[in-house]
Amino acid sequence: VQLQASGGGLVQAGGSLRLSCVASGRTFSSYVLGWFRQAPGKEREFVASISWTPVSSPRYADSVKGRFIIFRDNAKNTVYLQMHSLRPDDTAVYYCAGRYRTNSDYEIWGQGTQVTVSS
Repeated sequence: VQLQASGGGLVQAGGSLRLSCVASGRTFSSYVLGWFRQAPGKEREFVASISWTPVSSPRYADSVKGRFIIFRDNAKNTVYLQMHSLRPDDTAVYYCAGRYRTNSDYEIWGQGTQVTVSS
């Protein structure tokens, strides 16, 4: 079971980036996939999550609502995080993670991808 994140990079403030998370090794139809981020010197924080099947609406942290969009492509086993209007405080390592829909904790984690937003 693996989650592979990619798409990070360096972008100017106000720009956009799209992160991808490819899931492999199992059927994720009963899973919730989420994005988290960790900035230097700060704790990891929730960014957004989406159910693999459309049983509920996506969830977003208040800090990214209206700027970030999480969506999935089931045929490609991929979840995306489209980020718009990026700000320097969005700079962090972004991680994708998965949890079984009845679990409260995420038990599967991918490697991080660095997002750096310059002012």
